[in-house]
Amino acid sequence: MKIAIATPPFPKSINDGLLQAEKLIKEAASQQAEVICFPESYIPGYPGMIADPEPTSPAILQSALDEICRMAAENKIAVIMPMDWYGDNGLLNIAQVISQTGETLGYQTKNQLDPSEDAMWVPGTLRNIFEVNGLKFGVTICHEGFRYPESVRWAARNGAHIVFHPHFSGSNTEGVLLTEWGSMANPYYEKAMMMRALENTIYFASSNYGSLYPESASSIIAPDGTCLAYQAYGTTGVIVTDIDLEKATGYLAKRFKPQLYDY
Repeated sequence: MKIAIATPPFPKSINDGLLQAEKLIKEAASQQAEVICFPESYIPGYPGMIADPEPTSPAILQSALDEICRMAAENKIAVIMPMDWYGDNGLLNIAQVISQTGETLGYQTKNQLDPSEDAMWVPGTLRNIFEVNGLKFGVTICHEGFRYPESVRWAARNGAHIVFHPHFSGSNTEGVLLTEWGSMANPYYEKAMMMRALENTIYFASSNYGSLYPESASSIIAPDGTCLAYQAYGTTGVIVTDIDLEKATGYLAKRFKPQLYDY
């Protein structure tokens, strides 16, 4: 099976985000990818990275989701689209999962917020497994996947072949342009991606924005911790990679003994 990871520029507006998404979805579909994942809070755009944020409402976000469902159906590709979403208790940070026929399969909430995000979103409580064409997967969003490995282990222990990881790290204004994936001199993020795959014996696929100074690359990691593909630093585009579901055994995750930690 081929999977795709998008590395888009920061959207200037919701409509701009939808235009960019359609280009990347078409590109992934042209390479026979069966699912594509976008970075965190892509619609309406990551907080603080849009010069003039437009107001949102449940109706505006639903309209954007309807457009993404159309793109998925027209291109016959499943889409993982991170969005802001209005819940009962406030604004959630979620990832919508849309099938290749344009059906909304559900969404994953960001349950573990970074402390700096407490004023942006309310934490969710859901944890789900999704399935597309025999591929079982979970989703963990940014801070969760980097600092709460339990979110990935839960998915692996519940049959996931892969966990998709929408995130944002880096800056468009200042920083150092990285040159070598996984370098000792790099921030820890890529090492965390490697560990999430290796410690669970599953694939891990992480999507970041194409900022000028990313602190991590959009990457696809094999169950043995090998980086199969990554987006070149400071660029935008799509990476597409074949994955072998038989290698995603979840072996190490299944050996976990939760009863040893119940006190």
